Amino acid sequence: MPVSDQVTQSEGPAPRRRPFRRAVLHGLGVVLPPLLTIVVFLWAWNLISAYVLAPVENTARRLIVAAIWDVRVKPPEAARIKSYQELRSGEWIPHHVHEVVKASPKADVPQTAQAWFERYVDLVYLRRTTVLPVFLAVFVLVMYLLGKFFAAGIGRWIWSLFEGLIERVPLVRNVYSSVKQVTDYVFDERRIGFNRVVAVEYPRRGTWAIAFVTGEGILDVYAAANEPMLSLLIPTSPVPGTGFTVMVRKSEVLDLNMTVDQALQYLVSCGVVVPPQQQREELAESVPSGVATGRHVWNAS
Repeated sequence: MPVSDQVTQSEGPAPRRRPFRRAVLHGLGVVLPPLLTIVVFLWAWNLISAYVLAPVENTARRLIVAAIWDVRVKPPEAARIKSYQELRSGEWIPHHVHEVVKASPKADVPQTAQAWFERYVDLVYLRRTTVLPVFLAVFVLVMYLLGKFFAAGIGRWIWSLFEGLIERVPLVRNVYSSVKQVTDYVFDERRIGFNRVVAVEYPRRGTWAIAFVTGEGILDVYAAANEPMLSLLIPTSPVPGTGFTVMVRKSEVLDLNMTVDQALQYLVSCGVVVPPQQQREELAESVPSGVATGRHVWNAS
């Protein structure tokens, strides 16, 4: 049998194209990124609302109720009896408080004077249209002041002392360090000035890794190599917040046509998210325009 026939038989029939599967995957590639973004923001808001906004509202409600509290156990004097309303519990509350709560659309009727005043405070003083803007403004201001305080001086010392105590607790330190790596990557501005994205053969020849240029290297190494050097940060994947700092000859570094954000996306996705300018033409043409811009490159088969 000729060799060409053997090769043809070994290869077998070409795989059939699956347009339905491709269309579903492409649709998911378009829908999932904005959907997951909305889910993350909703999760963050529910977390803040449950553990920050709700306790603040409860505290403010108690303080306001205590400030405006006016409940009579016995009927008021005849000259002021029209200014009060008797409840089923036998308590007397101001007439205007009773009318505001009674006019609210809620079906359930408060049973005690405390409940009537709390509902009144919610309707008059703690309206959501007023509470949310004020809360967001105060929350941002508090975060700003905390950031300034813990960034330098005694605040940094206090925070270092707190983290030192956390590091001594066996179980808590593992969880805290993992959460801190994620929050530092998401929220902290990078203190290292990444000015170039390059590729370097690391950890051996023939294996290329993405790196960020952070400086011009150390003088002694420059003198020993007798040529220009570059300091590189080679990040790990999928958490590029950690990595290796190396010094490489400038002639051994390959500049890449991609931004720092695109390089971080590539690393976090473990090489799945490829910038559009770095995709091969046949792959770029097989992906819809809405999916090829920095999102997943789906298999065309």
